[in-house]
Amino acid sequence: MWRILYITRKELIQAFRDRRMVFIIFVGPLLQLLLFGYAVTTDVKNITVAVMDLDHSKAGRDLQRAIFHSGYFTDVGAVDSQSDIEGVLVHGRADMVLVIPRDFAKDLERGQTAPLQVLLDGAESNSATVGMGYLGKILATYTQDQISVRMSMLTALTGSGMRPNPVTTAETRFRYNPELKSSYYMVPGVLAMILMIVTMILTGMAITREREIGTIEQIIVTPVKPWQLIAGKMLPFATIGLIDVTLILIVGVGHFHIPVVGSLWLLYSAAIIFLFTTLGLGLYVSTLANTQQQAIFVAFLVMMPAITISGFMFPIANMPEAVQYLTYLNPLRYFLIIVRGIVLKGNDFDILAPQFGALLALGITVFTLATLRFRKMSR
Repeated sequence: MWRILYITRKELIQAFRDRRMVFIIFVGPLLQLLLFGYAVTTDVKNITVAVMDLDHSKAGRDLQRAIFHSGYFTDVGAVDSQSDIEGVLVHGRADMVLVIPRDFAKDLERGQTAPLQVLLDGAESNSATVGMGYLGKILATYTQDQISVRMSMLTALTGSGMRPNPVTTAETRFRYNPELKSSYYMVPGVLAMILMIVTMILTGMAITREREIGTIEQIIVTPVKPWQLIAGKMLPFATIGLIDVTLILIVGVGHFHIPVVGSLWLLYSAAIIFLFTTLGLGLYVSTLANTQQQAIFVAFLVMMPAITISGFMFPIANMPEAVQYLTYLNPLRYFLIIVRGIVLKGNDFDILAPQFGALLALGITVFTLATLRFRKMSR
């Protein structure tokens, strides 16, 4: 045990000898968290809208007021012709053009369908889809209000006490993220991604650094056993990874107000199991690279596909079937489910047991294979 601690102490001294490493290890993850929390967002606000009002009626103005007072849409002015519509869409001055046709108010007064035309910039597909969803809810509310007003006026005129026909409506409520904030979805994912990046790169660099400067052979010929050398190399970076998890949780809760509903002990237990895979991958990278630059390059070749098919940003269900099967070999997939389940849903071990089991099996497998390859290359 003392040999492992001596190697651990040596790694910590060597890692923090360069002050820039402190920034990379601790400040870098927090900057990534802020970047993903703010910049990488699926929230759509300030959708720019131009209006072509051919009716010039009070009903049309009421509709525009309802749209622009919702907080989602920004009025960029009126357009008067078809060429103006093409111009604002082509030049990106508007994401959406609303056309209110002639006789819009008359159709409403007659109780007939009052059609509207909405032209969207399909080049920004996400904004267009979300914006159309927002607009649909506003139009549904506006229509219901118009029906209520019309029936009230009819009742006042006829004195028949008539009421609007019953309408079946669905009240939608979002659980676990009521406001649909993308930061609630992103921050737990960033925690998993940063834990993988930091520990994997640092582990690969630490071992290749020894090979690069020629000291790995000196360590191998000492009485230190191979497993003690590996443990001493891995322990400091596992500790750094857990410290980064703590820092990310503190910033996530304190700054982004992420609700950590579940057990922190269960979350840290999952992080420790996940470290088996990241440290194992870092160890494996060290067997493929001779220099630190090569280690970083190989690490990114491994990490980027793993992050892409993990479900961090893109739903796995939307991927091709062959890729979906491939994700079962990706430990980041299971850790993301665990983190989001604990943080947002408060899931306990009984619910997450399949993910824990798969993550543990993959972690042991990756770490064992990497250790055997490292031992073979060290002989």
